[in-house]
Amino acid sequence: MSIHFTYGAGADEVGTVDVVIAFVSKRELNGTDCAKGSKEGTWIHGVLDDAMRQHAAKELFKADLKETLVLPTLGLYPSAHVVYVGIATPDSLTTDGLRDAAAAAAKAAKRLKAVTVKHLLPACLTTAAAATARAAAANDGKGQPGFTIKQAAQAMTEGYLLGLYTRTTAKKIDTRRKSLIASVAFTPTDQLAEDAAAAVTADWEAGIRRGSLFAEAAMYARDLTNLPANALVPSKLAEEARRLAGSYGFECEIIDEAAAEAQGMGGLIGVGKGSINPPRMIVIQYRGNPDDAEIWGIVGKGITFDTGGISLKKGPGMEEMISDMGGAAAVLGLVRIFGETKPKRNAVFVIPTAENMPSDRAFKPGDVLTMMNGTTVEIVNTDAEGRLVLADGLTTAIRGGATKLIDIATLTGAVLVLLGDVATGAVTNDESLQQQVIAASKQAGERIWPLPPYPEFRRQLDSEAADMKNGGSRYGAASIGGLFIGAFAEEKPWVHLDIAGTAWLERDRSWEVKGGTGVMVRTLGELLADDKA
Repeated sequence: MSIHFTYGAGADEVGTVDVVIAFVSKRELNGTDCAKGSKEGTWIHGVLDDAMRQHAAKELFKADLKETLVLPTLGLYPSAHVVYVGIATPDSLTTDGLRDAAAAAAKAAKRLKAVTVKHLLPACLTTAAAATARAAAANDGKGQPGFTIKQAAQAMTEGYLLGLYTRTTAKKIDTRRKSLIASVAFTPTDQLAEDAAAAVTADWEAGIRRGSLFAEAAMYARDLTNLPANALVPSKLAEEARRLAGSYGFECEIIDEAAAEAQGMGGLIGVGKGSINPPRMIVIQYRGNPDDAEIWGIVGKGITFDTGGISLKKGPGMEEMISDMGGAAAVLGLVRIFGETKPKRNAVFVIPTAENMPSDRAFKPGDVLTMMNGTTVEIVNTDAEGRLVLADGLTTAIRGGATKLIDIATLTGAVLVLLGDVATGAVTNDESLQQQVIAASKQAGERIWPLPPYPEFRRQLDSEAADMKNGGSRYGAASIGGLFIGAFAEEKPWVHLDIAGTAWLERDRSWEVKGGTGVMVRTLGELLADDKA
């Protein structure tokens, strides 16, 4: 998807546009806080605004959050339609609210088959004074979290791009309505002094660049996640990782099944040997600050399809297991962000990738595997395969120099029971690192909820036959699964992110779409990309 975003006084000098959009809050609609600060204030055009108020009087438009009202202009205004979008009042507005409202606006414009869009911006998004007031409200402990103008621009750009994403299919004739939007002009409604306008313009342009980059990386991860498993076997995922790394000049090593076996990757080999498509271990090195001893190890689960193996899953819904490489997709999305921004930090990106299939060669319950670090693991359930490949992935990252570890995985169905499809579960051995990740997730609008790492859960993994077993009770299973991976962190700071509920959606939800979501790409980008992005 290619959309050209512009901002500033010149952004409205694009001739006639197809759709003009304005935000409306309930307080403005009730006349107590109009768009221009008085009861005589206007949003777009006096007559059209009156028509909007008439719809509101009949409760056909309430300015609820994300609600939209579309009106034809009938020649009254130089656009075919105007769209009013419900939004929170300035004192309670957040970047989440802006992202949601922008997605609602984008979808309304898409339905109108618009090509050019002008989005009128209220003063609270274009004046430094408003940003200062938000920051003060955030700091007094009473107000909503504040945000800068740059963050507002980023959130709105992400809302437009992510909300307009359309999954690519193999249909000969795809009748789904795809977006025709080619340009979005963000236009301030208040006149600013020349020096103030220059500063605000710079912030908006920087926010647009960052928002475009982050959204495009997330959409890239969505595209990978949505690929059918016959098109994305482990070797194909490895080829894509090599192509992506090479396009940015990053070092990429692909460890094939023979080399993996020679290096003792018992978890990866054990999971992958049941498939005709052999496993791979993908390692991408990035050194943005060679003088820094800190190296982030980012590990993503890359099970390109999961049948459950000998512990076969139920048939209904198994087709969604193409998303079992959502963690790998997130890691490659982050590689794309690193490639574009070149942050001053070091990282090793690791993707263990395999197919978990039942066959005469497949590993079985009761088998004992020796992992890359020498730990022996009794297999009690072959459908608990992700933690096995991730264990070898963590060891690979540590041997690659990693000093801090984050793994991203569609790990357990248990996290769905706990958090549904609205939040990612987290397990950690380092509370400080986990809080950094959660803070980044709040900026990205991707929810993370901490799961308890109780020692009682860890003891569920004790085995009579080996050092560990790969499963325990179904009670507390999300924590138990995460703690299995943490046993291979070698006491380095580590956070596990279980995206089993958030990597794939059954229906659209605001800027998140049905199918692969690309979740955690932007969270990790907020955590690790330099602010200059």
